[in-house]
Amino acid sequence: MTALTAATAPAARPALHRGGPLRAVLRTHRAALVLSLLALAAAAVALIWLHSLGDEAREGMSACATPPTDRLPSCAAVEAISADETYANGIAVLASVLSWVMFPVTAWAGGALIGRELESGTARLAWTQSVGPPRWLAAKLAAPAALLTAGTGGLVLLNTWARGDGDPDLVGDWYNPDAFVSTGPVAVAYALAGLALGALAGLVWRRALPAAGTALAVSLLLHQLLERHREDLWPTVSRIAPGSIELPRSVFQVTWDTPTPHGVTISHATFHPRSHFWPLQYVETGLLLAVAGTATATAFLLLARRLP
Repeated sequence: MTALTAATAPAARPALHRGGPLRAVLRTHRAALVLSLLALAAAAVALIWLHSLGDEAREGMSACATPPTDRLPSCAAVEAISADETYANGIAVLASVLSWVMFPVTAWAGGALIGRELESGTARLAWTQSVGPPRWLAAKLAAPAALLTAGTGGLVLLNTWARGDGDPDLVGDWYNPDAFVSTGPVAVAYALAGLALGALAGLVWRRALPAAGTALAVSLLLHQLLERHREDLWPTVSRIAPGSIELPRSVFQVTWDTPTPHGVTISHATFHPRSHFWPLQYVETGLLLAVAGTATATAFLLLARRLP
């Protein structure tokens, strides 16, 4: 009897327990993992290539005119012989990809990571294999969160490196929505918030499609809300002067008023100088991480109450 028990004991241990819940998550979603790694590698290669064009692109930013004049060549001819347009367009595309990474993450988390497994019963099967609901959810969130933090953070660093000196004529002003998100920790915070919101939607609906749709709608609302009110996240700088005001290049202008009492022109401008980039980044990142933390805590509470 002892020999029989010893022989059958390993077989009684579930496969999930041997590999661990984290490894089970990676194995279950290996297709999404492979696609994400391929996309990450492609973006990294593109950014390295764009960095190699940086010096040539900056040299190609020469004066031109349309139509050409006696002193200035045609802008079309200048663009044709320089790398500035290729560089600028490539940076713009990759900045957009980074700034919108929240949305595919949200849809995947709500639809495939949580919603589909609850709908199909795969989650309950895992719970019967000595993996309780809290541990299951923790594993579901921990592995993607680590990969998103490393991958998105690495691309942000590469993107900042590829942008070089940040010439606004080439890469856009620092406060442009895509440029702002893709050059700081806000991009990572958006990805983590999307993961948490998707997981919460999956637990609320317990069905893949409604969870993905709801998570996308909430994420879009959050994204638009923060983008619209970004200027209010940090105190602005005001400047009042008689006549007109010439602001520094690449300032985030908020308001501009030119009243003329008694025939005297007085200009009043409020704006964010470039030095406000990091305070705005930190505040928005903190808000997004608060959203991610609240959504994660709510997901665990909901799991404890509705799915014992």
